[in-house]
Amino acid sequence: MKRKFTAIVILFLTAHISLYAQSFQKTSQGIHALIQSMDVEISFYSPSIVRVFKRPEGNQQKKESLSVIKLPEQLKLDVKNKEQHVTISSKLISVTVNLETGKVLFEAPNGKELFTEKDYGTQFTAINDAGNATYKVKQAYLLDNDEIIYGLGQQQNGKLNQRGQKLSLKQENMKVAVPFFQSVKGYGIFWDNYSPTIFADNAQETSFDSEVANCADYYFMFGGGGDGVVAQMRELTGQSPMMPLWSFGFNQSRERYKTQFELVDVVKKYRSLKVPLDGIVQDWQYWGKDDNWNAMSFDPTNYPKPQAMVDSVHQLNAHLFIVSWPGFAPKTPQYQEFNSKNMLINFDTWPPKANTKPYDVYNPAARNIYWNYLSKGIFSLGIDAWWLDSTEPDHINVKEKDFDQPTFLGSYRSVQNAFPLQHTGGVYTHQRAVSNNKRVLLLTRSAFAGQQRYAANTWSGDVGSNWPTLKKQIPAALNFSLSGLPYWNGDIGGFFAGAFVKGGGAKNPDFQELYTRWMQFATFTPMMRSHGTDIPREIYQFGKKGDRVFDIQEKFINLRYRLLPYTYATAWAVTHHAGSIMRPLYSQFPNDPAGFENSSEYMYGSSFLVAPVTDKGVANQEIYLPSASKWFDFWTGEIFTGGQTVKRETPMEIIPIYVKAGSIVPWGPKVQYATEKKWNDLDIRIYPGDNGDFVLYEDENDNYNYEKGEFSEIRFKWNDASKTLTVEDRKGQFKGMLGKRKFNIVVVNNQNGINTDHQTINKSFNYSGHKIAVKL
Repeated sequence: MKRKFTAIVILFLTAHISLYAQSFQKTSQGIHALIQSMDVEISFYSPSIVRVFKRPEGNQQKKESLSVIKLPEQLKLDVKNKEQHVTISSKLISVTVNLETGKVLFEAPNGKELFTEKDYGTQFTAINDAGNATYKVKQAYLLDNDEIIYGLGQQQNGKLNQRGQKLSLKQENMKVAVPFFQSVKGYGIFWDNYSPTIFADNAQETSFDSEVANCADYYFMFGGGGDGVVAQMRELTGQSPMMPLWSFGFNQSRERYKTQFELVDVVKKYRSLKVPLDGIVQDWQYWGKDDNWNAMSFDPTNYPKPQAMVDSVHQLNAHLFIVSWPGFAPKTPQYQEFNSKNMLINFDTWPPKANTKPYDVYNPAARNIYWNYLSKGIFSLGIDAWWLDSTEPDHINVKEKDFDQPTFLGSYRSVQNAFPLQHTGGVYTHQRAVSNNKRVLLLTRSAFAGQQRYAANTWSGDVGSNWPTLKKQIPAALNFSLSGLPYWNGDIGGFFAGAFVKGGGAKNPDFQELYTRWMQFATFTPMMRSHGTDIPREIYQFGKKGDRVFDIQEKFINLRYRLLPYTYATAWAVTHHAGSIMRPLYSQFPNDPAGFENSSEYMYGSSFLVAPVTDKGVANQEIYLPSASKWFDFWTGEIFTGGQTVKRETPMEIIPIYVKAGSIVPWGPKVQYATEKKWNDLDIRIYPGDNGDFVLYEDENDNYNYEKGEFSEIRFKWNDASKTLTVEDRKGQFKGMLGKRKFNIVVVNNQNGINTDHQTINKSFNYSGHKIAVKL
């Protein structure tokens, strides 16, 4: 009996192992398996991007991603099976699936574990969503105890490292919900779900828990570091087009200009003061009273000749943003048409008491209607950019039944977080369809994964005017950028400034200090834009030329323009190489853990380390300089060894800025607007101490001819040992390109910083597009 029982057990185990071996099927992209009553699919989209897709057994609902646009590549994959484990490998990563528990494990080719789910970590809970039988879904993972992660969109929690957090990922004013994080281990995770989601990280697990889903769907991407993961996220969800050159200048706004004459006069005053300006913004109520909210037409009393307004702005060599909202008041023709076609989402949006409703941004036909009104009423006038406000959208008088409201893609609850993506996508694609002569530029208050492909620059919302909020903007911006979204900005001075009105508004010394420090920070962000309520922010509100605060603001606006060649080249790296403009120290210095959780400093491009002053009355500030480089004080040219913390005096005129040794920085001309002067006589600032490389990018500044190859690149190389600057053959050409130009080499040292009265030009030379080497 004993022998027979043993034989039966052996037979059972053999059959059990055989069952595991037969419980998956190879597919062209990976495998399909039935595990724990779930259909599980592992699909390689590239050698470094893998989709993990799970749904309850028998659920045949299809999933079309709103964010992911990449199609799977044809790859050679190696599939191996050992007992209850199956491993699928590309040349860059291996994925192992436990056929008993459903756990998915990711490893590098050398066997180093990168990321893993928990055993039995996928949970489906049956729910009823607005009459639809579906699920609440949770996916749990395990991270290393000391692992640092970034991302999750824009969170105003003041933290760079998002470990130990429990966050509600739901679009709100001042919060951007992107269910994505990346790790210092060099991978990223995108949880592809659009319903409100709880991200939680604690000692037991790291998880995404979404209110509505018919599947668990996420993408693992391996990039090797911060920049590499961002590049993979762009590969997956879309590349970012070039913004127009003028958008990198200075932009003035206010809540709000009340007539077309007031708006044009602001531009005229900047021109008369000879303070640079490129953009002016028309905020809400240009359509009249709230019962005509967002009519996409101009009130004839205060805006009697809108075409003349637009033309006047253009004649002053400036550009005009016009605000547009996703909600409409009942009096408007848009509301009436959307309502007649069941294309409104029936809940209250801004403003209060106006019975305003948002249109169904998820419906392609509704997006067509929206653009038709926008085009006829405003775009036809020749405006230059859109301010798409309330793209969360605002949701007031909230009722639980609001989330049951139907949309083209299901309940509002099921797609809520994708609202900004669908809305901005509609405007971008429609404008691109009618015009290639003007680059789309969308200023938007919220974002979702993939929105970078729609030329969206997201601002941080209606934040308060106070020092703690200013401090939080740095990690908020960096995590936003690390989520794959390169364009971010904020209201200089914060939006709500009512606390400073009593003390004199713009003449209040406390507000002047806060505003000036905020402006210094904004100089080194993807868009420099002054805006807010309670206190007008135009430079002349703070005083006159010769007044300290006026002069400091003018200094930093001018600095922004001098940096245009550098910033525009950095923007090209965003478009052409999936780069980023604002980067944490980790992205540039992945081997220096001392910078991994630094939330007060960041890199602007690859050369500038910026450490904004974010506390009132700071006379000096401590700055950490990463160990992999020597550093130059931007203002004085003084050199510091990396790997140390230095103390820098910070009078109101100074924000600590350090330039990495080996940097090559083109220095633009002094101008009143971005395209006033050609770059035919550029200083090329060399920061010695290491070899350097820089590509100067130029195109036609505001059209899409660059997509046809009409642009030029000039590569500069600095050999530190031989003190030689080599300018390579120019690549490419475009209409209006400079055939000949002059470059002036400025080698920076402690006698040749920016604050030096007279910059020493070490050598000047002419360049006609052919390689030249200049030895110093």
